[in-house]
Amino acid sequence: MLRIAVTGSPGIGKSTVVAKVVEKLGNQPGFKVGGIQTVEIRKEVRREGFSIMDLATGKSGTLSHIRGSGPRFGKYHVNLEDLERIGASAIRNSLSCDLVVIDEIGPMELISEPFVSAVEKVLESDKSVLVVLHHSSRHPLAQRIRKEFEILTVDRENRDGLPERIADCLLRELG
Repeated sequence: MLRIAVTGSPGIGKSTVVAKVVEKLGNQPGFKVGGIQTVEIRKEVRREGFSIMDLATGKSGTLSHIRGSGPRFGKYHVNLEDLERIGASAIRNSLSCDLVVIDEIGPMELISEPFVSAVEKVLESDKSVLVVLHHSSRHPLAQRIRKEFEILTVDRENRDGLPERIADCLLRELG
């Protein structure tokens, strides 16, 4: 069982690192990746929010957007319905997979009790887990991950090589 948390400053490429790991591992015969992935929603050069996708089913929705009615976090409104219907559900269902991916565990996601509960279930399991961890969250779940996981900080120098390094570690552990 391998537990890796990728962290770093906003916009440094944490989600990109994890997406590349998922892509590499997803091409391995018989290897099942579950959990969630987030992607920026952009209009031209401006980020307007984030989408959320269930890695096992491909089902996607809106995690947050500058326009919306959910709880406000910074300039975004969090879409609790999609976070719980798609995100928490995908995390719960990922326990049947070889690797659980959670992109991201940050302030927006942590306002949802079903999301937190789903992540806690994964942490209690014997599954290998790869997460994107918000760089400064003080939430008890984030603190727990900092204690229990290997923490890799993404920076400009290492971000291109990290996906290969992480994927190789996971393949050795799970292969």
